[in-house]
Amino acid sequence: MTALITRDELKAAIDAGSVTVVDALGGEYYAKQHLPGAVPLVRADVDEQAPSLLPDRDAAIVTYCSNPACPNSGQVADRLTELGYTAVRKYREGIEDWVGAGLPTESA
Repeated sequence: MTALITRDELKAAIDAGSVTVVDALGGEYYAKQHLPGAVPLVRADVDEQAPSLLPDRDAAIVTYCSNPACPNSGQVADRLTELGYTAVRKYREGIEDWVGAGLPTESA
């Protein structure tokens, strides 16, 4: 199971520039709203796109989707781990929690 990261830990990592954030919703959801600096990567595209989007397999990566009920972030995190990524964590509460806390987002 993928290790979890809290909202406060994730915000600090984003602010420090020490993490790559992966939006596991993709598509129109990503275009409408995503966490600062997040890259879109859905489960179906992980094998093909991860090597170019995430070239450093030892870099800190955090996946997220909409909320705890959404399985996407866990699926992407699990696949990245299977591909040899060593520092993958999941922001289980997702973008709904982030927005609910009044934190900034970006749009495409």
